[in-house]
Amino acid sequence: MKPHDADYCYSFPAVRGIQAGRPFYIATCPMRIIPKIFSFDETEVPPELRAQRTLNKTRIPEMVRYLLDNPEDYVFSALTASIAVDISFDEHPDSRNLGTLRVPMDAQILINDGQHRRKAIEEAIQERPELGQDNIPVLFFVDEGLKRSQQMFADLNKYAIKPSPSLATLYDHRDPASELARYLTKTTEPFTGLTEMEKSNISVLSSKLFTLSSIKQSTRALLGKGGKESYSEAEAELAKQYWQAVYQNMPDWQMAIHKQIPPAQLRQEYVHAHGVGLHALGLLGRSLITERPDSWQKDLTKLRTIDWRKTNPEWLRRTMSHGKISKATTAIQLTCNALKNALSLTLTPEEKALEEQVVSE
Repeated sequence: MKPHDADYCYSFPAVRGIQAGRPFYIATCPMRIIPKIFSFDETEVPPELRAQRTLNKTRIPEMVRYLLDNPEDYVFSALTASIAVDISFDEHPDSRNLGTLRVPMDAQILINDGQHRRKAIEEAIQERPELGQDNIPVLFFVDEGLKRSQQMFADLNKYAIKPSPSLATLYDHRDPASELARYLTKTTEPFTGLTEMEKSNISVLSSKLFTLSSIKQSTRALLGKGGKESYSEAEAELAKQYWQAVYQNMPDWQMAIHKQIPPAQLRQEYVHAHGVGLHALGLLGRSLITERPDSWQKDLTKLRTIDWRKTNPEWLRRTMSHGKISKATTAIQLTCNALKNALSLTLTPEEKALEEQVVSE
Protein backbone atom coordinates (compact mmCIF):
# COMPACT_ATOMS: atom_id res chain seq x y z
CA MET A 1 0.00 0.00 0.00
CA LYS A 2 1.18 3.51 -0.76
CA PRO A 3 2.00 5.67 2.25
CA HIS A 4 0.46 9.13 2.55
CA ASP A 5 1.71 12.29 4.19
CA ALA A 6 0.37 12.28 7.77
CA ASP A 7 -0.56 15.97 7.41
CA TYR A 8 -3.20 15.05 4.86
CA CYS A 9 -4.50 11.88 6.47
CA TYR A 10 -6.85 10.84 9.19
CA SER A 11 -5.05 8.51 11.57
CA PHE A 12 -6.84 5.88 13.63
CA PRO A 13 -5.71 3.13 16.01
CA ALA A 14 -6.76 -0.04 14.19
CA VAL A 15 -6.66 -3.80 13.99
CA ARG A 16 -6.06 -5.54 10.66
CA GLY A 17 -7.79 -8.78 9.75
CA ILE A 18 -8.55 -10.99 6.77
CA GLN A 19 -11.92 -12.04 5.35
CA ALA A 20 -12.25 -14.05 2.14
CA GLY A 21 -8.60 -13.31 1.38
CA ARG A 22 -9.09 -9.55 1.63
CA PRO A 23 -7.72 -7.27 4.35
CA PHE A 24 -10.07 -5.21 6.49
CA TYR A 25 -9.45 -2.77 9.32
CA ILE A 26 -11.33 -2.12 12.54
CA ALA A 27 -10.69 1.44 13.65
CA THR A 28 -11.90 3.65 16.49
CA CYS A 29 -13.05 7.03 15.20
CA PRO A 30 -14.09 10.14 17.13
CA MET A 31 -17.72 10.83 16.33
CA ARG A 32 -16.99 14.48 15.50
CA ILE A 33 -15.19 13.48 12.29
CA ILE A 34 -17.79 10.93 11.13
CA PRO A 35 -19.81 13.54 9.17
CA LYS A 36 -16.59 14.78 7.55
CA ILE A 37 -15.16 11.50 6.33
CA PHE A 38 -18.48 9.82 5.54
CA SER A 39 -20.04 12.24 3.11
CA PHE A 40 -22.61 11.11 0.59
CA ASP A 41 -24.66 12.60 -2.21
CA GLU A 42 -28.32 12.74 -1.24
CA THR A 43 -29.44 13.80 -4.72
CA GLU A 44 -31.49 11.42 -6.82
CA VAL A 45 -29.30 8.73 -8.31
CA PRO A 46 -30.67 5.68 -10.13
CA PRO A 47 -30.65 2.59 -7.85
CA GLU A 48 -28.44 0.65 -10.24
CA LEU A 49 -25.72 3.29 -9.83
CA ARG A 50 -25.86 3.34 -6.03
CA ALA A 51 -24.27 1.03 -3.50
CA GLN A 52 -26.68 2.01 -0.71
CA ARG A 53 -30.41 2.65 -0.32
CA THR A 54 -31.62 6.23 -0.18
CA LEU A 55 -31.74 7.85 3.24
CA ASN A 56 -35.07 7.35 5.01
CA LYS A 57 -35.23 10.69 6.78
CA THR A 58 -38.23 9.68 8.91
CA ARG A 59 -35.93 7.34 10.88
CA ILE A 60 -33.43 10.03 11.82
CA PRO A 61 -35.28 12.11 14.50
CA GLU A 62 -35.89 9.07 16.72
CA MET A 63 -32.22 8.03 16.48
CA VAL A 64 -31.09 11.60 17.27
CA ARG A 65 -33.41 11.76 20.25
CA TYR A 66 -32.01 8.42 21.48
CA LEU A 67 -28.49 9.86 21.48
CA LEU A 68 -29.51 13.12 23.13
CA ASP A 69 -31.66 11.49 25.80
CA ASN A 70 -29.06 8.88 26.74
CA PRO A 71 -25.65 10.57 26.54
CA GLU A 72 -24.21 8.30 29.23
CA ASP A 73 -25.99 5.09 28.28
CA TYR A 74 -26.35 4.75 24.49
CA VAL A 75 -24.99 2.07 22.18
CA PHE A 76 -24.29 2.56 18.46
CA SER A 77 -22.94 -0.40 16.51
CA ALA A 78 -20.05 -0.18 14.08
CA LEU A 79 -20.27 1.51 10.69
CA THR A 80 -19.09 -0.45 7.67
CA ALA A 81 -17.40 1.43 4.85
CA SER A 82 -15.41 1.00 1.67
CA ILE A 83 -12.45 3.22 0.80
CA ALA A 84 -11.94 3.94 -2.88
CA VAL A 85 -8.18 4.63 -2.65
CA ASP A 86 -5.15 2.85 -1.26
CA ILE A 87 -4.60 3.35 2.44
CA SER A 88 -1.57 2.83 4.65
CA PHE A 89 -1.29 0.76 7.79
CA ASP A 90 1.68 1.39 10.09
CA GLU A 91 2.27 -1.82 11.98
CA HIS A 92 3.01 -1.81 15.69
CA PRO A 93 6.56 -3.06 16.42
CA ASP A 94 5.23 -5.98 18.50
CA SER A 95 2.31 -7.05 16.27
CA ARG A 96 1.78 -7.12 12.51
CA ASN A 97 -1.99 -6.72 12.88
CA LEU A 98 -2.05 -3.85 15.38
CA GLY A 99 -1.14 -0.39 14.25
CA THR A 100 -2.28 2.94 12.87
CA LEU A 101 -4.57 3.22 9.86
CA ARG A 102 -4.03 6.32 7.73
CA VAL A 103 -6.89 7.42 5.48
CA PRO A 104 -6.34 10.30 3.01
CA MET A 105 -8.54 13.28 3.78
CA ASP A 106 -9.64 13.44 0.14
CA ALA A 107 -10.53 9.73 0.01
CA GLN A 108 -13.94 8.72 -1.27
CA ILE A 109 -15.47 6.63 1.50
CA LEU A 110 -18.72 4.80 0.87
CA ILE A 111 -20.96 3.63 3.73
CA ASN A 112 -22.08 0.05 3.17
CA ASP A 113 -23.96 -0.17 6.47
CA GLY A 114 -24.84 2.66 8.85
CA GLN A 115 -25.83 5.70 6.81
CA HIS A 116 -28.75 6.45 9.15
CA ARG A 117 -26.45 6.23 12.19
CA ARG A 118 -24.03 8.59 10.44
CA LYS A 119 -26.78 11.17 9.81
CA ALA A 120 -28.08 10.85 13.37
CA ILE A 121 -24.57 11.41 14.73
CA GLU A 122 -24.21 14.54 12.61
CA GLU A 123 -27.48 16.06 13.85
CA ALA A 124 -26.96 15.03 17.48
CA ILE A 125 -23.50 16.64 17.59
CA GLN A 126 -24.97 19.90 16.30
CA GLU A 127 -27.25 19.99 19.33
CA ARG A 128 -24.84 18.46 21.85
CA PRO A 129 -21.24 19.07 20.65
CA GLU A 130 -19.69 17.13 23.53
CA LEU A 131 -20.92 13.91 21.91
CA GLY A 132 -18.24 14.49 19.30
CA GLN A 133 -15.62 13.39 21.83
CA ASP A 134 -17.11 9.89 21.96
CA ASN A 135 -15.90 7.14 19.67
CA ILE A 136 -17.56 4.71 17.31
CA PRO A 137 -16.00 1.62 15.71
CA VAL A 138 -15.69 1.60 11.93
CA LEU A 139 -15.02 -1.45 9.78
CA PHE A 140 -13.06 -0.38 6.68
CA PHE A 141 -12.75 -2.39 3.48
CA VAL A 142 -10.67 -1.38 0.47
CA ASP A 143 -13.14 -0.64 -2.31
CA GLU A 144 -13.10 -2.79 -5.43
CA GLY A 145 -15.70 -0.89 -7.40
CA LEU A 146 -19.46 -0.38 -7.43
CA LYS A 147 -20.36 -4.01 -8.09
CA ARG A 148 -18.43 -5.23 -5.05
CA SER A 149 -19.89 -2.44 -2.86
CA GLN A 150 -23.43 -3.27 -3.93
CA GLN A 151 -22.81 -6.93 -3.12
CA MET A 152 -21.46 -5.97 0.30
CA PHE A 153 -24.63 -4.01 1.03
CA ALA A 154 -26.77 -6.98 -0.03
CA ASP A 155 -24.73 -9.43 2.04
CA LEU A 156 -24.73 -7.22 5.15
CA ASN A 157 -28.50 -6.78 5.09
CA LYS A 158 -29.59 -10.16 3.75
CA TYR A 159 -29.43 -11.94 7.08
CA ALA A 160 -30.32 -9.03 9.38
CA ILE A 161 -33.47 -10.12 11.23
CA LYS A 162 -35.48 -7.63 13.20
CA PRO A 163 -36.29 -9.00 16.67
CA SER A 164 -39.90 -9.92 17.33
CA PRO A 165 -42.00 -7.30 19.16
CA SER A 166 -42.12 -9.61 22.20
CA LEU A 167 -38.34 -10.03 22.33
CA ALA A 168 -37.88 -6.29 21.87
CA THR A 169 -40.31 -5.72 24.75
CA LEU A 170 -38.45 -8.23 26.92
CA TYR A 171 -35.09 -6.52 26.43
CA ASP A 172 -36.14 -2.85 26.23
CA HIS A 173 -35.47 -1.27 29.62
CA ARG A 174 -36.02 2.29 28.41
CA ASP A 175 -39.65 1.87 27.38
CA PRO A 176 -42.11 2.27 30.29
CA ALA A 177 -44.76 0.19 28.51
CA SER A 178 -42.31 -2.70 28.15
CA GLU A 179 -41.37 -2.40 31.82
CA LEU A 180 -45.04 -2.53 32.83
CA ALA A 181 -45.70 -5.53 30.59
CA ARG A 182 -42.83 -7.45 32.20
CA TYR A 183 -44.13 -6.51 35.64
CA LEU A 184 -47.60 -7.84 34.79
CA THR A 185 -46.24 -11.17 33.56
CA LYS A 186 -44.52 -11.68 36.91
CA THR A 187 -47.33 -10.56 39.20
CA THR A 188 -50.70 -10.89 37.53
CA GLU A 189 -53.03 -13.69 36.67
CA PRO A 190 -53.69 -14.76 33.97
CA PHE A 191 -50.28 -13.76 32.56
CA THR A 192 -48.03 -15.56 35.05
CA GLY A 193 -46.94 -18.81 33.47
CA LEU A 194 -48.98 -18.35 30.29
CA THR A 195 -46.94 -15.67 28.50
CA GLU A 196 -44.70 -16.26 25.49
CA MET A 197 -41.79 -13.92 26.25
CA GLU A 198 -39.80 -14.11 23.01
CA LYS A 199 -42.09 -14.76 20.07
CA SER A 200 -44.99 -12.63 18.88
CA ASN A 201 -46.71 -15.53 17.18
CA ILE A 202 -47.65 -18.49 19.33
CA SER A 203 -47.11 -21.89 17.75
CA VAL A 204 -50.04 -24.25 17.35
CA LEU A 205 -49.03 -26.62 20.15
CA SER A 206 -47.59 -24.02 22.51
CA SER A 207 -48.47 -24.15 26.19
CA LYS A 208 -48.65 -20.33 26.26
CA LEU A 209 -51.79 -18.25 25.84
CA PHE A 210 -50.54 -14.65 25.57
CA THR A 211 -47.53 -12.88 24.04
CA LEU A 212 -45.54 -10.25 25.88
CA SER A 213 -46.10 -7.80 23.02
CA SER A 214 -49.88 -8.27 23.13
CA ILE A 215 -49.90 -7.61 26.89
CA LYS A 216 -47.93 -4.43 26.25
CA GLN A 217 -50.28 -3.18 23.52
CA SER A 218 -53.42 -4.15 25.42
CA THR A 219 -52.26 -2.43 28.59
CA ARG A 220 -51.39 0.68 26.61
CA ALA A 221 -54.96 0.67 25.31
CA LEU A 222 -56.30 0.16 28.83
CA LEU A 223 -54.41 3.16 30.21
CA GLY A 224 -54.79 5.32 27.10
CA LYS A 225 -51.04 5.64 26.63
CA GLY A 226 -48.93 5.90 23.53
CA GLY A 227 -45.31 6.16 22.49
CA LYS A 228 -42.83 6.38 25.34
CA GLU A 229 -45.23 7.82 27.91
CA SER A 230 -44.43 6.93 31.49
CA TYR A 231 -46.70 5.19 33.99
CA SER A 232 -47.32 6.12 37.61
CA GLU A 233 -47.41 3.51 40.36
CA ALA A 234 -51.16 4.09 40.59
CA GLU A 235 -51.58 3.36 36.87
CA ALA A 236 -49.51 0.21 37.13
CA GLU A 237 -51.60 -0.94 40.08
CA LEU A 238 -54.82 -0.15 38.18
CA ALA A 239 -53.62 -2.25 35.24
CA LYS A 240 -52.85 -5.13 37.57
CA GLN A 241 -56.27 -4.87 39.25
CA TYR A 242 -58.09 -4.70 35.92
CA TRP A 243 -56.45 -7.75 34.37
CA GLN A 244 -56.95 -9.76 37.55
CA ALA A 245 -60.63 -8.75 37.58
CA VAL A 246 -60.97 -9.81 33.94
CA TYR A 247 -59.30 -13.12 34.79
CA GLN A 248 -61.83 -13.74 37.58
CA ASN A 249 -64.60 -13.54 34.96
CA MET A 250 -62.96 -15.70 32.29
CA PRO A 251 -63.48 -19.34 33.29
CA ASP A 252 -61.54 -20.58 30.25
CA TRP A 253 -58.44 -18.65 31.31
CA GLN A 254 -58.78 -20.08 34.82
CA MET A 255 -58.94 -23.60 33.38
CA ALA A 256 -55.77 -22.92 31.39
CA ILE A 257 -53.96 -21.66 34.51
CA HIS A 258 -54.93 -24.82 36.38
CA LYS A 259 -54.00 -27.01 33.40
CA GLN A 260 -57.55 -28.25 32.99
CA ILE A 261 -57.58 -27.32 29.29
CA PRO A 262 -54.68 -26.90 26.84
CA PRO A 263 -54.07 -23.31 25.69
CA ALA A 264 -53.80 -24.70 22.17
CA GLN A 265 -57.43 -25.78 22.33
CA LEU A 266 -58.51 -22.35 23.52
CA ARG A 267 -56.67 -20.67 20.63
CA GLN A 268 -58.30 -23.01 18.19
CA GLU A 269 -61.83 -22.34 19.40
CA TYR A 270 -62.05 -18.96 21.18
CA VAL A 271 -61.51 -15.30 20.33
CA HIS A 272 -60.37 -14.41 23.85
CA ALA A 273 -57.28 -16.59 23.39
CA HIS A 274 -55.84 -14.28 20.73
CA GLY A 275 -54.21 -10.86 20.78
CA VAL A 276 -57.25 -9.22 19.19
CA GLY A 277 -59.40 -10.37 22.11
CA LEU A 278 -56.92 -9.17 24.71
CA HIS A 279 -56.52 -5.81 22.96
CA ALA A 280 -60.30 -5.41 22.77
CA LEU A 281 -60.52 -6.10 26.50
CA GLY A 282 -57.92 -3.40 27.07
CA LEU A 283 -59.97 -0.89 25.09
CA LEU A 284 -63.08 -2.01 26.95
CA GLY A 285 -61.38 -1.36 30.28
CA ARG A 286 -60.48 2.17 29.27
CA SER A 287 -64.12 3.01 28.55
CA LEU A 288 -65.53 1.05 31.49
CA ILE A 289 -63.28 2.60 34.14
CA THR A 290 -63.83 6.10 32.74
CA GLU A 291 -67.61 5.75 32.52
CA ARG A 292 -68.15 3.75 35.71
CA PRO A 293 -65.20 4.39 38.05
CA ASP A 294 -67.04 3.03 41.10
CA SER A 295 -68.64 -0.10 39.64
CA TRP A 296 -66.33 -1.33 36.89
CA GLN A 297 -65.21 -4.43 38.78
CA LYS A 298 -68.80 -5.52 39.39
CA ASP A 299 -69.74 -4.78 35.76
CA LEU A 300 -66.98 -7.09 34.50
CA THR A 301 -69.02 -10.06 35.77
CA LYS A 302 -71.05 -9.69 32.54
CA LEU A 303 -68.04 -11.08 30.66
CA ARG A 304 -69.16 -14.49 31.89
CA THR A 305 -72.26 -14.28 29.70
CA ILE A 306 -70.36 -13.66 26.45
CA ASP A 307 -70.07 -16.45 23.89
CA TRP A 308 -66.38 -16.24 22.98
CA ARG A 309 -66.44 -19.07 20.42
CA LYS A 310 -65.15 -18.16 16.98
CA THR A 311 -68.35 -19.61 15.50
CA ASN A 312 -70.44 -16.97 17.25
CA PRO A 313 -72.00 -14.87 14.42
CA GLU A 314 -71.06 -11.72 16.37
CA TRP A 315 -67.36 -12.49 15.91
CA LEU A 316 -67.75 -13.74 12.35
CA ARG A 317 -68.68 -10.25 11.18
CA ARG A 318 -66.34 -8.37 13.53
CA THR A 319 -63.25 -10.34 14.42
CA MET A 320 -62.91 -12.98 11.72
CA SER A 321 -61.76 -12.60 8.13
CA HIS A 322 -62.09 -15.52 5.74
CA GLY A 323 -62.32 -17.93 8.63
CA LYS A 324 -59.26 -16.59 10.45
CA ILE A 325 -58.70 -14.14 13.30
CA SER A 326 -58.02 -10.67 11.91
CA LYS A 327 -55.30 -8.53 13.49
CA ALA A 328 -56.54 -5.34 11.83
CA THR A 329 -57.24 -2.26 13.95
CA THR A 330 -60.82 -2.28 12.68
CA ALA A 331 -61.32 -5.85 13.91
CA ILE A 332 -59.99 -4.92 17.35
CA GLN A 333 -62.34 -1.95 17.64
CA LEU A 334 -65.36 -3.89 16.37
CA THR A 335 -64.61 -6.63 18.89
CA CYS A 336 -64.43 -4.00 21.62
CA ASN A 337 -67.74 -2.51 20.42
CA ALA A 338 -69.43 -5.87 20.92
CA LEU A 339 -68.05 -6.06 24.45
CA LYS A 340 -69.23 -2.52 25.17
CA ASN A 341 -72.69 -3.42 23.92
CA ALA A 342 -72.72 -6.47 26.19
CA LEU A 343 -71.83 -4.28 29.18
CA SER A 344 -74.30 -1.53 28.13
CA LEU A 345 -71.57 1.04 27.62
CA THR A 346 -72.01 4.05 25.35
CA LEU A 347 -70.36 3.90 21.95
CA THR A 348 -68.50 7.02 20.82
CA PRO A 349 -69.65 8.70 17.57
CA GLU A 350 -66.63 7.19 15.82
CA GLU A 351 -67.48 3.72 17.12
CA LYS A 352 -71.12 4.13 16.02
CA ALA A 353 -69.96 5.18 12.55
CA LEU A 354 -67.76 2.09 12.32
CA GLU A 355 -70.71 -0.08 13.36
CA GLU A 356 -72.87 1.42 10.64
CA GLN A 357 -70.13 1.11 8.05
CA VAL A 358 -69.08 -2.48 8.71
CA VAL A 359 -71.52 -4.40 10.88
CA SER A 360 -74.78 -3.03 9.49
CA GLU A 361 -73.88 -3.75 5.87
